[in-house]
Amino acid sequence: MDSLHTAKTRYTTKAYDANKKIPQAQFNKLLEILRFSPSSVNIQPWHFLIAESDAAKQRIAAGLTGAYVYNAAKVLNSSHTLVFCTRTDISPEYLEQLLQQDALSGRFKDDKAKQAQRDTRHGYVEYYRNELNNLNAWLENQTYLALGQLLFAAAMEGIDATPMEGFDRNSINQEFGLSEKNLKASVIVALGYRSEHDFNANLPKSRLPDDVIFTRL
Repeated sequence: MDSLHTAKTRYTTKAYDANKKIPQAQFNKLLEILRFSPSSVNIQPWHFLIAESDAAKQRIAAGLTGAYVYNAAKVLNSSHTLVFCTRTDISPEYLEQLLQQDALSGRFKDDKAKQAQRDTRHGYVEYYRNELNNLNAWLENQTYLALGQLLFAAAMEGIDATPMEGFDRNSINQEFGLSEKNLKASVIVALGYRSEHDFNANLPKSRLPDDVIFTRL
């Protein structure tokens, strides 16, 4: 599928057909694309909860009540729903885990290159933690890079998607014990196939014109 056509035709699905399921091999492909998402200094500060069964989706929907109840049906009728989680801090142990994975992947020609990567990654973390005082925002920004990668990949695969920030974060964090794992819920994504009753499916896309959003230097 052409990438420009995909960008112009994908949209945020508002209603799903609960009877249509993503083939397992295709869903596994999306997970692998998600695993290869880019992040600053390859910090990968994310973890993804995967709900495929009705029982698992019900657990997520428990955080979509009250002011957020309008999102519950999207989760319950989806084929799969993911909860994108972000690390709440970066520990020395996690930095070392990343470094050892880099080494296993063959990224270092020698110990000097390995130490340079260690110093660079540690430097970025400390810069955002102590100088800019927004480490949490920086980490969550990386999770949103992964979100963008998944949304576009899903559209390329002919799969509909709905990113949702409208949910009770405390409820989701408690339900899945995220705080104890040094994680927090950032965004929920429903995946599947649109219902014929999805009002948003045939609405024209609306974007600001080129001269408003681009400045050619």
